[in-house]
Amino acid sequence: MALALALSGIHCATNSPTEDLIISGGTIYTMDPERPTAEAMLIRGGKVVFFGTEAGALTWTGEKAQRININGGIVIPGLIDAHAHVEGVGKLFSQLDLVGTSSSAEIRDLVIEALATTPKGAWLQGRGWDQNDWTEKTFPTFADLTETNSHPVYLRRIDGHACWVNRRALEICGIDSQTQDPPGGRIVRDTNGAPTGIFVDNAIDLISKFLENPSYAERRNWVATGIRECNRLGLVGVHDAGVDSVGLAIYRDLAQNDSLTLRINAMLSSTETALLDSYLPKGPTTEANGFVNIRSIKIYADGALGSRGAWLLEPYSDRPELSGLALTAPDSVLALTERAVDAGFQVCTHAIGDRGVRETLDSYEETLTKTGASDARLRIEHSQVISESDIPRFAKLGVIPAMQPTHATSDMYWVEERVGPKRIAGAYAWRKLLNSGVRIPLGSDAPVESINPLWGIHAAVTRQDHNGWPKDGWHAEEKLSITEAVRGFTIDAAYAEFAEDERGALVIGKLADITVLDKDIFKISPEQILKTKALYTIIAGKVVYAAE
Repeated sequence: MALALALSGIHCATNSPTEDLIISGGTIYTMDPERPTAEAMLIRGGKVVFFGTEAGALTWTGEKAQRININGGIVIPGLIDAHAHVEGVGKLFSQLDLVGTSSSAEIRDLVIEALATTPKGAWLQGRGWDQNDWTEKTFPTFADLTETNSHPVYLRRIDGHACWVNRRALEICGIDSQTQDPPGGRIVRDTNGAPTGIFVDNAIDLISKFLENPSYAERRNWVATGIRECNRLGLVGVHDAGVDSVGLAIYRDLAQNDSLTLRINAMLSSTETALLDSYLPKGPTTEANGFVNIRSIKIYADGALGSRGAWLLEPYSDRPELSGLALTAPDSVLALTERAVDAGFQVCTHAIGDRGVRETLDSYEETLTKTGASDARLRIEHSQVISESDIPRFAKLGVIPAMQPTHATSDMYWVEERVGPKRIAGAYAWRKLLNSGVRIPLGSDAPVESINPLWGIHAAVTRQDHNGWPKDGWHAEEKLSITEAVRGFTIDAAYAEFAEDERGALVIGKLADITVLDKDIFKISPEQILKTKALYTIIAGKVVYAAE
């Protein structure tokens, strides 16, 4: 019985994981050096059991097997995003989308249009603005949101590390010139000390605590939508960077209803004390029919470069009065890291600036020395700007830099103005890190960037935007090869969640997590990678997405 490419085009399961499945008709790239490619493969009981020819597979199973002919496409190990936010991906579909906007005036017009259908008294929320993409690259103010004060307006910056509100929101929240900056946060002010409507990092809490909490049903819908989008784009797994107790409950709920079609490596949010108190004493565990891996916690050391919250060793080159923010005090990072490692948990610390990275490395080194842990696989999420003297420390300590290629191609237009020509040598330094001996799991940080892993692969191999700029790639010496980029989304992503013995490469006996693409990304020109699409997403031999 053939499984045709015309199946549905929607997120769905089209076969039973207990059925034999033969995949043929193209090239299978295993990412296994012992058997790099094959013509056909057989999946049985959710695992790979045979490589060879289609005829050879049929001798194992006979005509009863399900079959997929990929018609000249390719099979690769299932793609894993090593750092994203599944609920945030889904939430984008339900709020005002500001990605790609070119000015505060354009956003104001979009807000006014949206307010016409916003219930009286409700907050209007949006996300995606980036002042670095505008002609005028300064932060906007509440004054730029004139004629919007019928409702409170709350607009998150694309990186999530700043928000922009209107005058009505400031009034509701009681924010004025007497309001103090919280630890790890900054209220942007005018020359008279009055708030301008921009709140950075922990200062966002001064506003967000007034927002109506979304219902469980809303959040469940956002997670389900995010999962469907991940599957549509070929992802079999996501390292979900900061999951709270409700998020875990939603994953369990979806699993009970056979709707969890994405492997989740859940980083527990370190800000929810009760959650840590519940899970750390139990040690690493899996939930939701084995689809949710719980063995790591997420900490924020600093903010982001775009909002100048990334913590730097020296002041920002374009704002010498600022050096960034410590969102979690270093002694707290150290204490949490020691507690986690003692419990057998991994720590994944967000650190973008060179001081944030150094302070995190210091905490990790002290923890590893005290505990004697030999395979903690401590991670630094983003690792965007690193002092060159700190680069060798990653390999020495066994620390994993989890990085996102599209951050480089989004930031390359302005980031050197932020950090200057000297520090840029340690920024988005993929090649330097790889050459030092580390693995680099790759991801997107969606919804900050697109969840599409092929966009990440393109950025990794070209260091160009979608228009091919700059011609030879931005700091081209840091490019990855296509094989290295695919490794980042497969083998190295699996390693970063302690799953390399089960997933990440297509090897006999391992789980059949597979992404089928319509173009051979190992052979086509880099610009064609952007036009490549997922034909099938398969998890443990079960088709969870089939394109038209």
